[in-house]
Amino acid sequence: MSSPTPYNYNRLANKHILIIGGTSGIGLAVAKLSLAASAKITISSRCPANSPPPPIKIVGHACDLSTPTVEQDLEALFAKTQQIDHIVFTAADQLAIMSVYDITREKIIAAGQVRFIAALLVAKIGSRYLSPGPESSIILTTGTVWEHPAPNWSVVAGYVGGICSVARNLALDLKPIRVNAVSPGLVATELWDGVMGEEEKQGMYGFYAERNPTGRVARAEEVAEAYLYLMRDANVTGRVVSTDSGALLV
Repeated sequence: MSSPTPYNYNRLANKHILIIGGTSGIGLAVAKLSLAASAKITISSRCPANSPPPPIKIVGHACDLSTPTVEQDLEALFAKTQQIDHIVFTAADQLAIMSVYDITREKIIAAGQVRFIAALLVAKIGSRYLSPGPESSIILTTGTVWEHPAPNWSVVAGYVGGICSVARNLALDLKPIRVNAVSPGLVATELWDGVMGEEEKQGMYGFYAERNPTGRVARAEEVAEAYLYLMRDANVTGRVVSTDSGALLV
């Protein structure tokens, strides 16, 4: 009987990781942590000018997920990246927070273009470029509002909950490639800059820091650890991993 293959403890060394939405916030934090684990990183964002500052050594490609040609644009993106081992999807646009009485068909469709439609197309197209087997994975991004409703978040909550269902079903459709999702709570990132002013934002951070069992609001680098865990553990698929400062407990 042959001896088992030795376990590789540095699971991400020399792995090619594509991070879509990787120029800021959680995506950029995932890129930095992955680089520290000796992975090869390619990032994609809407604008080619949005690139990490030196000395971050990352290959970047522009891809606007908000256009009607998103499927063709993603095909072009993956043709440039070629074979990859993991896809991390953290792309996001401005949150569609609105009163239910302001909801329209057009606003519903627009709210899901980047967070839901593009995410599903990334899985469809990207799966053809992933190395075969459970060592490879796709990680989508959702949020805790699917478990903890908030006023005026109905449109967002619909898509956030949909990503959880999609991740679980894709784990079957794309097996043995693994598909998972990360569900962050409130994270201090640039996402909130377009939603509220600085004073309002700091007030929100203070409110949730007092409310959360951890006594604080998460940093992007902390939440990024969940993505690395899902890439490293080849035994996890079809799961939603929460990293929420304990917010769902209170």
